Amino acid sequence: MLLSVDIKEKSIGPSHLLEGFGFVVDKNEKIGLVGRNGVGKTTLFRILSGNDKDYTGEIRKKKGVKIAATHQEFPDSGDLSCIDYIKNNLPQYLELKNIIYSYPDTMGSNTEKISDYTDALEQFSSLGYHNIENEILSKLNDFQIDEETANLHFSKLSGGQKRFTDLVRVELSHADIALIDEPTNHMDFVAKESFIKWFNQVNQAVIVITHDRDVLANVARIVEIKDKKALSFKGNYESYLEQNGITTVSRISDYEVTQKELKKLKKQIQEAKTKKLAAPPDTAKKFRIMEDRLQREYDKLNELIKKPSFWVDKETISEMPDKVVEKYDKYKARNIRIHNSKQDKQHGQLIAVKNLSLGYLHPLFSDRNFVLRAGEKLEIYGRNGAGKTTLIKAILEKQGYLEQTVKTFEGEIVVSSKVKVGYYEQEVEKYLGLTLAEAITEAYKEKDIPINDQKLRQVLSDYLFNPQVDGKIKIQNLSGGQKARLQIIKMLCNNPNLLILDEPTNHLDLPSIEELEKTLASYEGAVIFVSHDSYFKKNFEAEVMRLK
Repeated sequence: MLLSVDIKEKSIGPSHLLEGFGFVVDKNEKIGLVGRNGVGKTTLFRILSGNDKDYTGEIRKKKGVKIAATHQEFPDSGDLSCIDYIKNNLPQYLELKNIIYSYPDTMGSNTEKISDYTDALEQFSSLGYHNIENEILSKLNDFQIDEETANLHFSKLSGGQKRFTDLVRVELSHADIALIDEPTNHMDFVAKESFIKWFNQVNQAVIVITHDRDVLANVARIVEIKDKKALSFKGNYESYLEQNGITTVSRISDYEVTQKELKKLKKQIQEAKTKKLAAPPDTAKKFRIMEDRLQREYDKLNELIKKPSFWVDKETISEMPDKVVEKYDKYKARNIRIHNSKQDKQHGQLIAVKNLSLGYLHPLFSDRNFVLRAGEKLEIYGRNGAGKTTLIKAILEKQGYLEQTVKTFEGEIVVSSKVKVGYYEQEVEKYLGLTLAEAITEAYKEKDIPINDQKLRQVLSDYLFNPQVDGKIKIQNLSGGQKARLQIIKMLCNNPNLLILDEPTNHLDLPSIEELEKTLASYEGAVIFVSHDSYFKKNFEAEVMRLK
């Protein structure tokens, strides 16, 4: 056992995130940490890494255990290059380097310094630091950060490049436990394969916050944060789904038994109360004592039992008996409610791309052709930087959704006047200073769609936001999953007949991903999408256009 977690209680403001929460981490164990958006996954990482001590409980580590964690916010790195940011944050790198380079000039015949110098050389070599720069460049290249970019100031990198650089730092940290938060968001298929390969081969324990099913398919255990507790499922994603189905049915049954017991106690309390009122004074005391005893039993049981969060994936549910499904539908956890409007199927060709070459200073691709008709689906496939998002931007620019930035070198994009686009983009920068309520109102206004306070409250509720509380939160303070739900609201508000999706499963939790997939499966309009989620693509048949 490397680490034991026992958190009695952790709150942020009025929200109780974790109560009676515990699990252990064994040597070299690969754990996927999952849970609905906002349940406290990132907060748990801050506790495990020692950055949050405001909780009751205990984190016990085996003596000498080292933990490395990816950052949420990046510290000021001054003039450090991307490479030096990684090297200087590796365990003992600077200390050992200083000994190796400075001691030869000063140690003379000092036996203590000679011993320290010899030990430093051995440690430097055993940690692989003699060749560390080449190893860093190789790993950065997997994430499409070339040598020129790797030598830029870390502060000059994009947000995504900083996250990938920080991931390389953790991969090379030689820590006993690595804590990695949503590593594959915005990775292309090559980068993801590289990460999963490292994940499977590395001789250290790794806890990864992720809802990427490709990653979860490779874990040895899944720990789910649910109802403030830690539920542990041995095995990978498929095992988790099977076990979760069984345990959920059992928990529903237990919950129903308790509800029946509460109902029975309530009836007995009422009967005792009625008898007390009707009885003569000398016997009324007996019924009052009975009423008090039953009320205490009721209050104690009612306090102990709180409705659990129930969620079972659609495949598992489809194999369950009708009676079980009926019970599940009665008690299941709320999910986002996506309204899928009927589409007018009279429109034929929506988009035609002919001999197209697009880019900025130079072409990213050339000679691409496709026609998209009503109801058809197209996947744009390629590495990051191949032009996938650029093609999407060019289509949106044609529609007037974005200002003209993409240059057409050859060919053309023809967009029907009948097209109404719903766009799911990767970021929401222009809304960051607004509250959630203001951002939704602005999204509706941009599409010339009226929205009043009643409609706004309904939209917030449909997407699992608290209309009274969450509507006042600024977008910059929302979690990644909450921002993703805002994107879905924005995408669908104008009843589009063409959806354009750029990595739509990033940041969404598993139930929300399934709800999105279910909606898209029955969507009657056309869809263009970019995704490196193999499960999403498998559930969503489409023609594929490759960009190299």
